[in-house]
Amino acid sequence: MGHSRSTDVSALFSPALASLLISLAGLGCDVDSAGIDSRARPVSPADDVPLAAAQPVSRNGSDGSDGSDGSDGNDGAAGADGGGDGWVEDPAIAFAKKTIVEGREIFRHETFGDEAFWGDSLRLHEAIAGVANGGVGAGISLDTALALGLKVDIDALSDDARANLEAGLYDMDDPAVTLEALKIDAVIGLQATFDQADQITTLGVTCALCHSQVDDSFAPGIGHRLDGWPNRDLNVGGIMAAAPDLSAVTGLLGVDDATLRAVLNDWGLGKFDAFVQLDGIATRPDGSSGATLIPPLFGLNGVGLVTWNGFGSLSSWLPLIINIELHGQGSFRDPRLGDPQRYPIAEANGFDRISHEPDLVSDKLVPLEYYILSMEPPTPPQGSYDPVAAEAGEALFQESCAGCHVPPLYTPVGWGVIPGFVVGVDSFQSDRSPSLGYRPPPLRGLFTRTTGGFFHDGRFETLEDVVDHFNALWDLNFSPTERYELVEFLKSL
Repeated sequence: MGHSRSTDVSALFSPALASLLISLAGLGCDVDSAGIDSRARPVSPADDVPLAAAQPVSRNGSDGSDGSDGSDGNDGAAGADGGGDGWVEDPAIAFAKKTIVEGREIFRHETFGDEAFWGDSLRLHEAIAGVANGGVGAGISLDTALALGLKVDIDALSDDARANLEAGLYDMDDPAVTLEALKIDAVIGLQATFDQADQITTLGVTCALCHSQVDDSFAPGIGHRLDGWPNRDLNVGGIMAAAPDLSAVTGLLGVDDATLRAVLNDWGLGKFDAFVQLDGIATRPDGSSGATLIPPLFGLNGVGLVTWNGFGSLSSWLPLIINIELHGQGSFRDPRLGDPQRYPIAEANGFDRISHEPDLVSDKLVPLEYYILSMEPPTPPQGSYDPVAAEAGEALFQESCAGCHVPPLYTPVGWGVIPGFVVGVDSFQSDRSPSLGYRPPPLRGLFTRTTGGFFHDGRFETLEDVVDHFNALWDLNFSPTERYELVEFLKSL
């Protein structure tokens, strides 16, 4: 989508991924030949480094070919000069580069056909437009959209649009401005469709809605994309509650409209309840919301389990989220969801085995997962922590914390689930997962998720509160200096 120009593909890769790709192939590659979307951005500017230079490959391949036909003896790829003596790119690296670029497009822009839910059923696009623009109600202005935590991609705006925005020439209280932003694909995570009369006709959502931030380089909520960062400003429940028609959800859960809207509005900023459409449990035993904080999607390469309660691997969780939570139109199977005691809503609605024709999801899962696994955690900003104290805090971390948060992943290696009592919390969220435990979260890039608190439900407001909790729980007897050093180390990750 959008205009494209030739860009150095190496900007897509972090040093860790570049090293991985090179080690897979045992050689370097030429990375300057592909034209990609001009809005491609590395996860962190510090990660923008080129891959190693291309190297010649053997012309005597494993299939017995001698390469005399212009091939490298492996996959038939012609050399740069067409005669087999040129420099070629290893097929594994070529596939990885192509697939990551495809995955980024899917992550940012693909709706998987979920307009059938967000547009056709909920009619959310009508609430955005407002009655003055063919919708219903007052509409959602750009100021209101930003207050709901939606983000604007500054790179989607033309130079003239940026200048007009900076000059205050747009009425930020007019829903028509929001519609114009949707037309140019500037509202991150929302994909709108317009008819020939420029009327919005439906709306879908993408992965980027919850799992992208912006750097606020232009204004709060307006800037360059930061894929993989959790949007802890996003009021998912408030956005859903703005929809005119929630009957698709009230029917699913067996509740009335007023009850559902109250539940959604109680989720709060940066939270989402991925399990209520499975088990029908909207609140904790104390009556508070059952929603949990939106997690980051970076730093998952090598991580065995995703979700706070370790529901499964990324490969098993992605199709569940897309088909059930986003309401994509694909295929999915998980027999665990056929358990009427644990997941009565899922069992009653056949969520253990989903099939749509055509399938708009399955062929996109591989590139999407490639892209997610390519996202390295960003580096903490300079000056955001005390490096001397952090160095001292690392020894404390290794002694007291590394049993669960194993470096360099800073989460358990393999099937890392622990019971709630080990970390001094209740089992409400862990009991909603077949794993019956909590996965200690990867800790790299903690600075991106300070908003909303820590632990799955944000129960600890600061890192100091987290350290104090474990200090008391495990009788660690940290001195004030040691407490400070450990917190600074956590900030440095």
